Amino acid sequence: MLLNIEINGQQVSAKRGETILTVLNRIGVKVPTLCYLSSLSPSGACRMCVVEVEGLSHLVPACSHQVEEWMQIHTHSPRVLKARKTLVELLLANHPDDCLYCDRNGSCELQVLSEELQVRDRKYISKHKPVQIDKACQSIQRDPAKCVLCGRCSRVCREVIGVAAIDAVGRGSNTRIGTTYNKGLNFSACVKCGQCILACPTGALTERKALQSVIEALGNPELYPVVQFSPTVPAAIAEEFSLKSNKDVLNLLRSAFRKMGFRQSFDTSFAADINLMEEAAVYLERQPENKKFPFFTSCCPSWVRYIEVFRPEFKDYLSPLKSPQQIMGKVIKQYITSSAGVKPEKVFVVSVMPCTAKKAEAESENSGNKSVDAVITIRELIRMIRLLGIDLGNLESEPSNTAFSLSSSSGRLFGISGGHLEGLLRTINFMSTGQDLNPVKINDLRGLKARKEARIKINKQSVNVVAVSGLANAIALLDEIAAGRDDFQIVEVMACPNGCINGGGQQIGLDEKSLKSRMKALYDIDEEEMVKMAHKNPTITELFDKFLSKPNSAMNREILHKDQPKPASV
Repeated sequence: MLLNIEINGQQVSAKRGETILTVLNRIGVKVPTLCYLSSLSPSGACRMCVVEVEGLSHLVPACSHQVEEWMQIHTHSPRVLKARKTLVELLLANHPDDCLYCDRNGSCELQVLSEELQVRDRKYISKHKPVQIDKACQSIQRDPAKCVLCGRCSRVCREVIGVAAIDAVGRGSNTRIGTTYNKGLNFSACVKCGQCILACPTGALTERKALQSVIEALGNPELYPVVQFSPTVPAAIAEEFSLKSNKDVLNLLRSAFRKMGFRQSFDTSFAADINLMEEAAVYLERQPENKKFPFFTSCCPSWVRYIEVFRPEFKDYLSPLKSPQQIMGKVIKQYITSSAGVKPEKVFVVSVMPCTAKKAEAESENSGNKSVDAVITIRELIRMIRLLGIDLGNLESEPSNTAFSLSSSSGRLFGISGGHLEGLLRTINFMSTGQDLNPVKINDLRGLKARKEARIKINKQSVNVVAVSGLANAIALLDEIAAGRDDFQIVEVMACPNGCINGGGQQIGLDEKSLKSRMKALYDIDEEEMVKMAHKNPTITELFDKFLSKPNSAMNREILHKDQPKPASV
């Protein structure tokens, strides 16, 4: 049912139940927000979006107040502007004066609001309470002094990820965002996904930096630094530096890595192909006796941590495979660089990932047997490119300088929810029938839906699969399975909504348009690439023949499978 309302003197139609902010966004009237995110339930906590409604004595938050018939709204009246400015001034009263040193300088929403509302001096002064920076977590750093109590991080953690590792603690003026028993993120329910960083409007939540250790390694003549990068990296770099997202960006990136001082660069999609080959064999080995089903993928470390800590009854259903990051690091150190005469202990492997949880994954390995020495996010890579003065637009593209560079488009699809599953089904079908899946594209597993189900016929049998993204959706699926649902053979889970294209290490402020663009870039590669399946990759065949063994052999289980995890504590 449509309602008639008035906004700044303009007649507007609105739907019953809509919030004022939804209507304002639709007609192009911008009001500032701080606690609001379109993907989360509105809270009205920050009051930054207040508007004036004729007939009401108080201002109302546009994000949570619903429209009413013949409502007359003023979005930028003198009273509203004064209220918003006062709110920012109050937030700044107890905020650190370290913008020049802050990780979010230039991309801080509080900073932007201060500029827009012309806040030019500190009107209110509050006594700064000493707080300790939380550095216990291997992936995420938390600075409570910079928190503005918007609640976005806690709502993302609760509604999207489903673990509520951080939440509001205390009441009134003593309210703060804290962790269980105030022991730090590493001792909480945190799965290290980094979605809270993307949600945070200030520098209260950031990734644990590894950039300095990487720069030191590049300058150390005793080390042989190499880099591997996720299939989502080229598209993100193209966006950031206004380049056309295509194969040339991949080669420009390789050229940039060489200028930085890396001796070799590797696309982690190559290791994704190894993962697919081995995982398909493990699935088929389990299938005859229908044991340990459904079969859960295990390339997302946040998902793996959730299972190990909170739902250990499902631990045996997880794929035993290491993640592509771990496999690539292992292959680099054990085979590629050693075959070039470089001792494994001299090789310093750096990963560029869209994921903060990959930092914790790398740190979890034994120090004497680490496959990856440092993990930097895409945000850190962008800073590194600028720090070292590399002009991507003027670089000459450079093809890979290693034989182990060819990857199938299936390996690249790991970056989007449903892509891992699509690539896995292609190889399972070939191993089962000796023929390629036809059609090779599985449309039911594509797109930005949070849950995608498909039914594929392999060897005259129907294989039911499901891909879910956003860990809260996976938790709901686990509850269905625990309640007796048993029709899924394979389950792919990515903790971050839509997968790695929206990972916690991606740029701040991504919108749906950016996500669709990145998704399209990966699907375009799959459309154009000649080698679409892991088992068709000749370099993978060579690796299995020369260095590894038959998929799921005892030798491969020693190299490519995870060690039995120790019981995790919360």
